Amino acid sequence: MNPNDIISLISKIRDKVNKRLIAEMEFHGIEAIVTSHGDILYALDQKNRMTMAEIASVIRKDKSTVTSLVDKLVKLGYVSKERDTEDTRVIYVTLTREGQELMPIFHQISRELLEAFYVGITEEEKELLFSLLNRVYTNL
Repeated sequence: MNPNDIISLISKIRDKVNKRLIAEMEFHGIEAIVTSHGDILYALDQKNRMTMAEIASVIRKDKSTVTSLVDKLVKLGYVSKERDTEDTRVIYVTLTREGQELMPIFHQISRELLEAFYVGITEEEKELLFSLLNRVYTNL
């Protein structure tokens, strides 16, 4: 293995993960959602009500991208938006009942994907892998 092929390998892993996620979502009847939508739904599952800026920070996307992703989720009925009553520049996003119903399926898909991802990898190796990839992310 050539260490200089790491970017290509990471890209191929990302493609495989995305294809598997999409296939699993389609299997469960969830369509028209991409992985970035899943990031938003997962963030809202962790913290019930978030501003657009908070979501952008958590999922590491710029605010304009988050706005378009959230707007699509609103159209699909998975989230709702409301303006702050005191500062109308602030928009809060929350999961709708339909969005909350997706979360058990998302958690199941995530568990199964992580199990496949980490086959044959020890806990210590998982921590090292995460640490190294996080450092690469920070470097870029």
